[in-house]
Amino acid sequence: MDLTILFSPVDETVYRDITSSTSFFKNISVFGEKMPDYKDAHIALIGIKEERGTRSNAGTAQGADEIRKKLYNLKRGTGAYRIVDLGNLNLGHDLEETYVRISEVCRMLLERNVLPVLIGGTHDLDYGQYCAYETMEKLVSILNVDAMLDLEDKNESGASRQHIHKILLHEPNYLFSYTHLAYQSYLIDPLSISILEKLYFEAFRLGQIRTNIQEVEPAIRNADLLSFDVTAIRSADAPGNASAQPFGLSGEEACQICWYAGLNEKLSSIGFYEYNPQHDDAHKKTAAVIATMIWYFIEGYYCRKNESNFRSNDFLKYTVSMPVEPEVIQFYKSKFSEKWWMEVPYPNGRERYARNSIVPCSYNDYQTAIKGEVPERYISTLAKLI
Repeated sequence: MDLTILFSPVDETVYRDITSSTSFFKNISVFGEKMPDYKDAHIALIGIKEERGTRSNAGTAQGADEIRKKLYNLKRGTGAYRIVDLGNLNLGHDLEETYVRISEVCRMLLERNVLPVLIGGTHDLDYGQYCAYETMEKLVSILNVDAMLDLEDKNESGASRQHIHKILLHEPNYLFSYTHLAYQSYLIDPLSISILEKLYFEAFRLGQIRTNIQEVEPAIRNADLLSFDVTAIRSADAPGNASAQPFGLSGEEACQICWYAGLNEKLSSIGFYEYNPQHDDAHKKTAAVIATMIWYFIEGYYCRKNESNFRSNDFLKYTVSMPVEPEVIQFYKSKFSEKWWMEVPYPNGRERYARNSIVPCSYNDYQTAIKGEVPERYISTLAKLI
């Protein structure tokens, strides 16, 4: 398919004043006069000017280009930098068709091992991001960063408050796990969290992340796709959202999450949603924060270690005997990154779960097993495999 018919070029006003040869813009290929060749790229930026999914944050349609203005002026990072900007996706005649277009474009990129970075629009657009995996015959793990949970099922709420509900009910079901980061308890119906727990999904409060962000890293390392709502960042650092909250992740913490996500070899798409320039300050502070998050994600991507062969000499294997079922738990530790993984055997006849049977974990999980206790991460993963 010729992607040119699905995209509009990036407006020249976004980049015409950039002259530095070391800038981000000068080191990528941008859809200006012609569509860049994406087939051998590593990463593809996609702007989305879609805001029909919101009832309360109109203005997100202008977010992509404001983020580009900040991102393009940053300096080139490390790595090969085979990055293209495909421009702004042409919207469908209705919201559902936009989801389909996002899904089709992302699927085409994923099939070529090109990682889509979706920028702009409302949070419900991650439904299209998720649907891109439907034909790939693998189970998918979602990581969602948001101050709220968007699990409502009432039409009057607007699509941006219902998208998680829509993903959970999507057929065919190829969702293996869902992890929610940085929710704020006073913004969440406790029933919503109990629903996630019953499904053996994970949810981390803002306070848990702030206490020890390294403990959240295994959850980030387990994701196939990441959906980031700027509402999760505190208003002092990111005022550009109609629902901006006084408390939330700092800009630095948001960048660290994106750095971890970039390092994650499983992760194959990422989206940044709900930025609204109409609520930003005069210096477009929020756009600068998101641009820096994208920069750190790309930096992490080019620092990936290809740690996937757990039988190689690059890993130390630890076998822990347990006083209860299971009899033993196998742990793997990378000699290079010192990251930990844990093996959770899948039942016979469930070979489709093989890809998800060795799960990222932390050193604390290993210590828990040494004490004779089964780690919570082991229990929840086993429940999903059965």
